[in-house]
Amino acid sequence: MTGEDDDTPDPGDGPRAAVRWFLSTDRAGVLFVREAASSALAVGMVGLLLFSVSGVWPPLVAVESGSMQPNMEKGDLVFVMEEHRLSPEFATDDTGVVTLADARANDYRKFGGDGDVVVYEPYGRSGQVPVIHRAHFWVDEGENWYDRANQSVVDADSCDELRNCPAPHAGFITKGDNEVTNDYYDQARGISSPVKPAWVRGTAEYRVPFLGWVRLTVSGAASSGAVAPPVVTQPPLVQSLGAASVAGHQSTAAGSGVATAAS
Repeated sequence: MTGEDDDTPDPGDGPRAAVRWFLSTDRAGVLFVREAASSALAVGMVGLLLFSVSGVWPPLVAVESGSMQPNMEKGDLVFVMEEHRLSPEFATDDTGVVTLADARANDYRKFGGDGDVVVYEPYGRSGQVPVIHRAHFWVDEGENWYDRANQSVVDADSCDELRNCPAPHAGFITKGDNEVTNDYYDQARGISSPVKPAWVRGTAEYRVPFLGWVRLTVSGAASSGAVAPPVVTQPPLVQSLGAASVAGHQSTAAGSGVATAAS
């Protein structure tokens, strides 16, 4: 038997009465569950919307290092899109990616530079933190690409002295935009061999400054590398929407490595 102050629904009234009670009761415990469920539903709907637009999951990545400065900063949250969506006709073959070399002839710029910035899996290893760097040019299998490289960022006198030259397979030659810490191609330092199209997760489209610090703080990456600014006061929405960290590589006193940040 229920008291007069007890608004618990009578089981005999059926499931509809129980649902109406759940949606209207002011009980603290039910209010908490109801608010949590509505928040989760809202986050899920936003996540589905982002996925439908981008075509990739996760559609958001948090930059972990300064290897793409000044065009991306550590702590940026970057929206990534499947590389074939809205790709121009001058993209490299059927890859959907516009290289720096092709972009200069077509006035195509992304993030303050020529060509697409790609998120890729180094050596195609899905378990490794992805890298976000700019695609500079395409090489064919067995190609001597030494003469096509920017000589100011190649520490070699010939293809024989250049790592991944001749190219072990076809793919993109990539590089971070930071001319101070990334004055080399990824392939010349062994960060990855030429990036195969299958290793590309997508192209970077937009960035939101600072919001990526939420993800980096949760993952512990915020404490490494450059000193982090104050974390933006936000709920863990970024992680819920499917945000991942991407690693930028930059030289250090000990050589090349993953900057304790994503880029």
